[in-house]
Amino acid sequence: MTDAGALGADEAGFIAALRSGDPARFALVTERHRRELQVHCYRMLANYEDAQDMTQETFLRAWNKRESFKGHAALRTWLYRIATNVCLDFLDKRNNRTPVPSELPDSASEVLYLQPYPDRMLPEDPQESVVARETIELAFIVAVQHLPPRQRAVFILRDVLGWPASKAAEVLELTVASVTSALQRARVTMREQLPGRRLDWRSPATHELSSDERGVVKSYIDAHERNDLDALMSLLRDDLSFAMLPEMGTVRLTAKEAVDGWVSGGLFQRGHDDWRGITTTVNRMPAAALYLRTPDDPEYRLFAIAVLHIVDGKIAELTGFDATGQPWLDLPPAL
Repeated sequence: MTDAGALGADEAGFIAALRSGDPARFALVTERHRRELQVHCYRMLANYEDAQDMTQETFLRAWNKRESFKGHAALRTWLYRIATNVCLDFLDKRNNRTPVPSELPDSASEVLYLQPYPDRMLPEDPQESVVARETIELAFIVAVQHLPPRQRAVFILRDVLGWPASKAAEVLELTVASVTSALQRARVTMREQLPGRRLDWRSPATHELSSDERGVVKSYIDAHERNDLDALMSLLRDDLSFAMLPEMGTVRLTAKEAVDGWVSGGLFQRGHDDWRGITTTVNRMPAAALYLRTPDDPEYRLFAIAVLHIVDGKIAELTGFDATGQPWLDLPPAL
């Protein structure tokens, strides 16, 4: 859809809804954009619950500003403008949305507010650039958080969504020169945060898990269910990047250090040694949902979700999240 020329069906339907003054009709027209706007907010904020709230705030602002829509820009562009500014306002008020440098010398900066994104809430169109796997993976989301908020918005609009500089400048009320300068600085930071990763975010990216990835997740779950530390260690790269959120930030560990940490943390000790797991995906990444049964409970209760980045058949990055009390993950609460 282009911004010029005759109104598209989306815009015509929206203007008709505005003229009707019917909020239900307004919601029906705008609802189709909810999922992609929520992904946009998630990239800005790295927190699923915050993204949900800010998407809802976007629709509230859109309703309150509905008379300002004249059809000169695409409805989608207008909604992205509102969503972007909603997130920027949120970040201005919440300075803890900036990564906190860790005191550990070998660790990455911490993004303790990071939450996984359930794949079922991604836009349904697999061809949409907003759901390209490499732009929703946890490492990418964390790297984006190291950009200052307005620079972050420029980077997402330009390099993820592929908007021209003039369109991004209009949305952010900046000059084209300012947008170009911010994008150059953002790209430098992203290269520093994601060394060795593909940085052409607008190129097609694989969406489906490979058989290799599925096999590693199965083996990871099997090692937990059998309390097999040797098997677990064999799945980990020696330069593993490990995080357990929100308790700790990201640290570089050897495979042995990671396994020793699991043991010292009590996860394979009596009372924490009866596990079941199911394979799932979040952020279009392979993941294992882990369920624990304690001695006095007949059921396995959802305990944690481990999100894995797998390279050459080994786990290179493991990010664990507390999964209790998180119904939006859409996982069975018990097995």
